[in-house]
Amino acid sequence: MSGRRADGVVEALQAALAAEHAAVYGYGVVGAGLRGPAQQTARTVLDAHRARRDRLAELVVRRGAQPVAAEAAYRPAVEVTSAASAAALAAALEERVLEAYAALAGCQEADLRRHAALAMQEAMGRWIGWRKSAGERAVPPALPGLPPEETAQGEREKTSKVATPRPGS
Repeated sequence: MSGRRADGVVEALQAALAAEHAAVYGYGVVGAGLRGPAQQTARTVLDAHRARRDRLAELVVRRGAQPVAAEAAYRPAVEVTSAASAAALAAALEERVLEAYAALAGCQEADLRRHAALAMQEAMGRWIGWRKSAGERAVPPALPGLPPEETAQGEREKTSKVATPRPGS
């Protein structure tokens, strides 16, 4: 593997690791806003993110790099004031994880692609479940993990916003 490709893989691993650190922190906040079975689900998901975080740190070390450290604290994307807002935060965490693993899925190493694809599949399933729990629309994007503006659908939406006449104009 060339040095440049190796650097790209380490960057992608570090980005996924940073997202997992944020998810581990965030699921502590999510769990505090839930009760009963939903709280148990959050605990189970927290454990899954911890396991992925630890695996990513190990992969970074194997490549001779220092794993990115977790932040001391994170600002949640959603203020948790109810079970619905806790679910919305969980969905936002899963979306961030999806985006981070999308870069890793593009690397040339088959094992890392599989790892990323499985992580993305799990995150998408959780994203759908949490969005439904939050009372939000849970239609997955055509290309999960990619920002909408980088997809054909995102381009159509931008074009339609520009080309749509306003009433009275």
